[in-house]
Amino acid sequence: MTARIIDGKAIAAELRTRVADEVARVKRDHALTPGLAVVLVGHDPASEVYVRSKHTQTQAAGMASFEHKLPEDVSQADLLALIARLNRDPLVHGILVQLPLPKSLHTETIINAIDPAKDVDGLHPNNAGRLAGGLAALSPCTPLGCIILTKSVYASLEGMNAIVIGRSNLVGRPLVQLLLNENATVTIAHSRSRDLPKLCAQADLVYAAVGRPEMVRGDWLKPGATVIDVGINRIAVPGGKPKLVGDVAFQEALNVAGAITPVPGGVGQMTVACLLVNTLRAACAIHGLPAPAV
Repeated sequence: MTARIIDGKAIAAELRTRVADEVARVKRDHALTPGLAVVLVGHDPASEVYVRSKHTQTQAAGMASFEHKLPEDVSQADLLALIARLNRDPLVHGILVQLPLPKSLHTETIINAIDPAKDVDGLHPNNAGRLAGGLAALSPCTPLGCIILTKSVYASLEGMNAIVIGRSNLVGRPLVQLLLNENATVTIAHSRSRDLPKLCAQADLVYAAVGRPEMVRGDWLKPGATVIDVGINRIAVPGGKPKLVGDVAFQEALNVAGAITPVPGGVGQMTVACLLVNTLRAACAIHGLPAPAV
């Protein structure tokens, strides 16, 4: 058996098309242009690439894109003042502060300063709490993308056994809540979990978000399981460029799983597409419009 490859690139492209169609509709029917403001502090190369991608895809979807690039040594007071201005700006419906921030800044304080209605990263305690309570909320983009990818395999996740490996606030914890909202039965595992292979072997759905290259082995998996690999790890290759791998041993898993996301070309493609979804949803909610059909 060879697993079906879940094509994150194609699924993300289809999602972006649907977002663009909805943006065109709200522009036409309500004279509303959703706007996303991205704040980048410093010159981290990976973050700069990611922010450029967000800018390009936001504009391609017909949305307004506002970029704010600040120096590495910006004061916390100045960053908070910028966020306060964006909170008040009627043209901005989504605010994203690119992480990680320099150590001189207190990340929690910065995230908490964002208006929850504009928190398209889904990290504000109000949104996290609503999600945990099963209420409508802006959800973090990567977990939202994981659910969409899984639903490209199964129309319903109800009653399925899922394991989430990793408990970060950005991926693991919100992903658990989204899976519970889908009526899946969820185990959350982490570095202190005992007998992780045995836990994985019981799961129909395996989500690897632990940040350890190829930690999840093929013989950990239940035959036919769907595997969503959130990991992005660069490993050294003697005499060559670093290789990008996930948290799952892909070649091993390919012979056991029923479906699997590749790295690259899987979950990473979905994150920006889901950011567009959240921005559109936030714009509609702020203006009292029905939720968009995405």
